[in-house]
Amino acid sequence: MSPFATIRGIRMYYERAGSGPPLLFINGSQGDLRMQPGPFEGPIGRRFDLLAHDQRGLGQTEKPDTDYTMADYAEDAAALLDHVGWDSCSVMGVSFGGMVAQELAVRHPERIERLVLCCTSSGGRGQPSYPLHELQELTDEERLLRALELSDRRMDTDWRKSNPETFAQVREMMEKRAAIGAGEPGRAMGARRQLEARRHHDVYDRLPQATMPTLVCAGRHDGIAPLANSEAIVSQLPQASLEVFEGGHLFLVQDPRANERILAFLGGGGAAGNGG
Repeated sequence: MSPFATIRGIRMYYERAGSGPPLLFINGSQGDLRMQPGPFEGPIGRRFDLLAHDQRGLGQTEKPDTDYTMADYAEDAAALLDHVGWDSCSVMGVSFGGMVAQELAVRHPERIERLVLCCTSSGGRGQPSYPLHELQELTDEERLLRALELSDRRMDTDWRKSNPETFAQVREMMEKRAAIGAGEPGRAMGARRQLEARRHHDVYDRLPQATMPTLVCAGRHDGIAPLANSEAIVSQLPQASLEVFEGGHLFLVQDPRANERILAFLGGGGAAGNGG
């Protein structure tokens, strides 16, 4: 199976692996499936027939130099499901991917069996997430440090001074991820186009249309998508519950309970319980 397909007029890179119930994973801002660890390496990738893609403007997918909208991203995902022959599946969206998943859920609720939204925001009256496009005006060093502080509010200047080895490891990971595809044509433009679409994300008033069972997951120390944003999402969804984990924007790798809880929810066996 070719890892490329023509989806809504653009050449899209995608991967599919594993066995089990079908699950579409939607990645976050500047997400690139070449970044490791990726969704296929974790516990979720071992339990599902997992489908993931580089979204328009990102990774190995085509980067048209036109305006992108959240509707574009949602319809791209729906067209990818058509391409692989899935009438319906579960969907997991992380950060920006959670925004796309919400847009997909209100546009095509019949196609989503169960929905997981991680560290994300609804926009509009439900509060937007931190305006990451503003970080583009900073120097590389300033951007890295600010992104770290936003990712986990505990990782401020005092923390970095008290935990130099851990800080060095986190910094190295962030730099390695940022270096993936850095010299490729259109990368900066595509990332900017994505951030502009993110800037205008607003699905809050339409969320009641998403009627599938939903698990909303938040990191207690997240400064990009604060806990209040997840609470706002839950308040609008007919069948949603909230789980709060010990971590920041990256709670999926910070709190071992997160993947356990998500796996339990996606595997069925009753509604999700309320988190703390």
